[in-house]
Amino acid sequence: MADAESRLKALGLALPAPTPTHYAYLPALRHGDTVHVAGQIPKLGPDRLLVLGAVGEQVSEAQAREAVRLCVLHALSWVAHSARGGLDEVTQILRVNYFFQVGQRKSTRLSAIADAGSELLAAVFGAAGQHPRSVIGVRELPRDAPVLIDMDVALAAADEPPGAVR
Repeated sequence: MADAESRLKALGLALPAPTPTHYAYLPALRHGDTVHVAGQIPKLGPDRLLVLGAVGEQVSEAQAREAVRLCVLHALSWVAHSARGGLDEVTQILRVNYFFQVGQRKSTRLSAIADAGSELLAAVFGAAGQHPRSVIGVRELPRDAPVLIDMDVALAAADEPPGAVR
């Protein structure tokens, strides 16, 4: 998707630096023309999160939407890191899974909160940013994060120039 990084900049957003993990997994893996991004939480730094707790209890809907957007930016950072042509090599967002920490008062608006991430991807990649997704409420997430997302992204084939449309 040509100009994806320009669109991101026009939205007043920038990709954070890829934050390495301290655990025994890969944050992202490119296999052929696909990047599989492991679960991303709303990090402000290696040891600090934007907000902590359950959505609808310690975390407001507005805070959760901002956390979702930050998670998407972290995932895209790993995609850009894995792609030789950066974000302009993305041809399609294949799937996004949104996991929300929910407490006793389960939020019924999780899909509306997840829209913050889906809308961001569509704004950056146009039609290539539209994707299937799952929205799941769970009892606990790593580091007391309110949200975690993972995604799969298709990239231009090795014999295609970055930004090529299939």
